[in-house]
Amino acid sequence: MSTQQVVDAIVNQAKAEADRILAEARSRIEAEQAAGDAELDRYRRQTQQLANAAAEDRKVRTLAAARMDIRKELLAAKMRWLDEVFSRAKTRILSLPDDRYQELMTRLMVRAIRTGDERVRIGRNESRINEKTIKQVNRQLGPGFKGNVQLESQRADIEGGFLLRRDKIQVNASVEVLIEQTRQGLEMDLSRELFGS
Repeated sequence: MSTQQVVDAIVNQAKAEADRILAEARSRIEAEQAAGDAELDRYRRQTQQLANAAAEDRKVRTLAAARMDIRKELLAAKMRWLDEVFSRAKTRILSLPDDRYQELMTRLMVRAIRTGDERVRIGRNESRINEKTIKQVNRQLGPGFKGNVQLESQRADIEGGFLLRRDKIQVNASVEVLIEQTRQGLEMDLSRELFGS
């Protein structure tokens, strides 16, 4: 499996966890969306008044510009919502109870491992991924894997998650990277809403 496929598998796992967290934020986002819709209606009314007062040519240009401004404002609002949601998602993942956090990291490692002799590098302040976690990972590896995953003593400059290393290949499964990859996908969707595709 290619590095991209490994990253995709890790991102999909993190996305499932983020989806659970995002569901909690949806009700708040919907309320803010309703406020945004009211603002959009106000802008539409203003745009219509301006368009009626202007000449036909100016009317068309003004309306188009106003619509673009509204879309930009909505995109900015959605980006603010994303900032908050993903900040909360990161905080929630990092503050999971030890057993749930270890279970999540174990699942991510097992999915990312290709040979079973990879090395795991954790963050400087990471205490929940430990030798016990690595033993659990080695036990869960199926047939065809060496079951010799090891925890490196050297630490990485990451806040949560891990780096999985084998030879010159490194898979970054830090919480920051997993959240950012999920966010980039959603930002692309928002851009398509604004600019069309």
